[in-house]
Amino acid sequence: MSRPPTAARPWEDIQAQIAATIVSGMDRSKCMHAFIDACWPLLQHSGVSWMGFYQRTPADPMHLSLAARQPVPACSPIGLHGACGQCLLARRPLVIAHVASLGSNYIACDPRDQSEIVLPCLEPDGTAWGVLDLDSHEIASFDLADAASLENLLVLAGLSAKLSNDAVQL
Repeated sequence: MSRPPTAARPWEDIQAQIAATIVSGMDRSKCMHAFIDACWPLLQHSGVSWMGFYQRTPADPMHLSLAARQPVPACSPIGLHGACGQCLLARRPLVIAHVASLGSNYIACDPRDQSEIVLPCLEPDGTAWGVLDLDSHEIASFDLADAASLENLLVLAGLSAKLSNDAVQL
């Protein structure tokens, strides 16, 4: 069952929580954990089954490693062929209505996941250092409005520069 398009996620509440929690100049690792901690309690009841940050490491640029997440660990490291890698390389959000549409390019950490949204985390020069990944056990749980809201939250938290590319919806 998919989330009705009119069902709102608590983006304003999350924005307030992030603004109260994350301070300018915070170490990136601490900032990622604070971001997840601010979002998870409010998103876990709105169809989101998992969320986390994957980041590229200089020692292994062909893989992404899990950096911060809720509620459980996930696959790590992962190759760049999956949704997270595609998002990182394209530097634009991906909204995936049904993960089965990705075929062999889908990395299944939880076989119950049906949809996914991935946003790049960009340096001011536009290079991607990582991604924010959210999964759902429901088909079509995410939409372009979610992508825009999450992008704004990443910028507010200082985890990404503003994107200029439109999201891709699959």
